[in-house]
Amino acid sequence: MKNTKDYVSEKLKDSFDLKIREVDTALGKATVIFIDDMCSTVFVSQYIVAPLINVKAGINSIDDMASKALDINIVGYAKNDDDAILHVLSGDVIVLFDNYDGKILYCEAKGFIRRGVSIPVAEAVLKGPREGFTEAFVDNVALIRRRIKDPDLKFEPIYVGSKSNTVVCLTYLKGTAPKSLVDYIRNQINELDYEFILDTNYIENKLREKNTIFDTVGYTEKPDTVVAKLMEGRVAVLVDGTPFVMTAPCFFVENFQAQDDYYINRYYANFTRFMRWLAFFFAAFLPGLYLAIVTYHFDVIPPSFVFRLAVSRAGVPIPTVVEVVLMMIFFQLIKEAGLRLPQPIGTAMSIVAALILGDAAVGAGIASRITILVVAISSLSYFLIPRIYGAITVWSMLLVIMAALLGLPGFFVGVMLLFAHICNLKSCGYYYMFPIGTLKKLKLKDIVFRGPLEDISNDFLGEDDTNEKIK
Repeated sequence: MKNTKDYVSEKLKDSFDLKIREVDTALGKATVIFIDDMCSTVFVSQYIVAPLINVKAGINSIDDMASKALDINIVGYAKNDDDAILHVLSGDVIVLFDNYDGKILYCEAKGFIRRGVSIPVAEAVLKGPREGFTEAFVDNVALIRRRIKDPDLKFEPIYVGSKSNTVVCLTYLKGTAPKSLVDYIRNQINELDYEFILDTNYIENKLREKNTIFDTVGYTEKPDTVVAKLMEGRVAVLVDGTPFVMTAPCFFVENFQAQDDYYINRYYANFTRFMRWLAFFFAAFLPGLYLAIVTYHFDVIPPSFVFRLAVSRAGVPIPTVVEVVLMMIFFQLIKEAGLRLPQPIGTAMSIVAALILGDAAVGAGIASRITILVVAISSLSYFLIPRIYGAITVWSMLLVIMAALLGLPGFFVGVMLLFAHICNLKSCGYYYMFPIGTLKKLKLKDIVFRGPLEDISNDFLGEDDTNEKIK
C-alpha cells in the first residue's frame, strides 16, 4: 500500500487539489485519495469516509467493506497503480488498506462542475426538441439513451491520448449498423497516436476524406439528430469535453436536410428543402455564370438589359473579374467578422457594414450595382446551407477564375470538375453521393423532397447494400 500511495503522491505532486486522508477502519489503517474539485466532498465525507470509520461489525475483508460498508453505487478494484491514477483524475476516490497491499479499491464520487442542457446555438429549429449536447460525456450518453430504449444500443468506451486519456465513445445499434462499418471506425480510433484530444475534430481528421474541403464526416449538437442517424444504421462518436457529436458515414444530401423537416408540415418542409437546393446553385454558380456572360457572351443577354448593364458599368474603371472577386472577398470579411464578434455586436456590425459597403463601393466607382446584387444573392445563399458554406465559397471563387479565363466553356468545365470531385469522395467506405445513383426505389424517398414519414427507409445502411458499399 505504501508503494502505491507514494507512487500516486509522486505523480500528482504540486497539485493543490489532491487530498490524502488516513482513517482507521475495521481492516486497519486506510488511506483515502481523491481530487477535491473533481469529486463531491460532501458525498465523499458522508458515504465513503464515514462508513469506513463507523462500520465495524461483519467486516473481515475488502470485499466485505465494499459490499456492506460503502453505501455507494459503483465500487471496484483498480487494475494497477496507473489505473488507480486514471480513476483519481476521472473523479473517483481510491482507498488503500495497509493490511491488503496490492488491492486498490475505487469508488465513484464525481461532482465536477458541468454546463446544463440548453438550446444549441448553431442548430435552431422551428419545431421539435430544443435539447442540445453539453461538454459532459455522461450527460450526452443519457440524452441518447433516453430516446432509444433498446438493449442493442451500444456505447463502447475507448481511451485516446497518452496524456489526456480522453474518453471516446463509439455508439451504434447492434444489428442495425453494419458490422464492417463499426469495425472500420473502431480500428481507426484505436490507431490514433495523439498525446491529447480536445474535440471530435481529432477523430474526424482520421476518418474524413483527405484532399477535399467538403466534410465527409457529419457532426451535430442535437440528440434527436444523432438518434435518427443511429436508427438509420450510422455510427456516432462522442468525445468527452465537447458538445459536438460526430456521425459517420455522412452523405452530400444531408447538407440540405434540417431536423425540423421531419417535425413540421411535409409540404412546407419540401418547399424549404427546395430553397436550400436552389441556394446551393446560386451560391456556387451565380457569380461565375454572371462573369462569363458579361465578359464574353453579351449576345445571350436581352438587348434591353444590355443597355442597363452598360450604364451601370459606365463609371467602373476596373475589369469585371476584379470587381466580382473584390466584392466576394469583402462579403466574406463581413461574414467572418459577424461570426467572430459577440452576437449582439456581430449582428449589428454585419448589417451596417453591408449597407455602407454597398453604397460606398458604388459611389467610389469600385463596383456596379448589378455586381453587388449578384454577389449579395450568392452570399445570402450561403446561410441556407451552413454545413458546406466553406466548401462552396472556395469552389465559387475557382469557378469565377475559370469563367474569367475561358468564358462559358471554362465555367462549365469548372462545374463538371466540381461534380466529378463530389462524386469521387467517400465517407467511411460509402459513396459521398449516396443514395443518389442507386437503383433501389427505397433510396429515393428523402433526397430533394421528403416523402411520408411512414415510407422513409430506416435501414439503408444494412449489410445487403453491396451496391453502395465500396469494395
